[in-house]
Amino acid sequence: MDNKDIKVKKHGGARPGAGRPKGGRNTLTIADLLDSVEAKSNGRKYEDVLAEDFINARHEGDNQLVLKYHNLILNKVMNSLARIEINESADAVEAKKAAFAEAIAKLAGVEPKDK
Repeated sequence: MDNKDIKVKKHGGARPGAGRPKGGRNTLTIADLLDSVEAKSNGRKYEDVLAEDFINARHEGDNQLVLKYHNLILNKVMNSLARIEINESADAVEAKKAAFAEAIAKLAGVEPKDK
């Protein structure tokens, strides 16, 4: 058998009719998804549906599903509520002010007043 007699199938490449149609949307937005959930749940907002499903999972004793809801809520919702509070003493604030003034004075090439 000669190599010329072997037919090699080609993979890939452009094919007629393949791909996204002209003018077709290639993304799904969060707003579209939320609107769809609201429309299919008799006008109820996604947050309300999510909360009800979470409560139902708890009442049914589905601990795996409850854990998933907790993870969802803690990972997504709590990030927007998290904040860091820093309480400093007056001495620490004054020390930072002095260090900042000194650094600015050095950059500007002048001597700070308080020296």
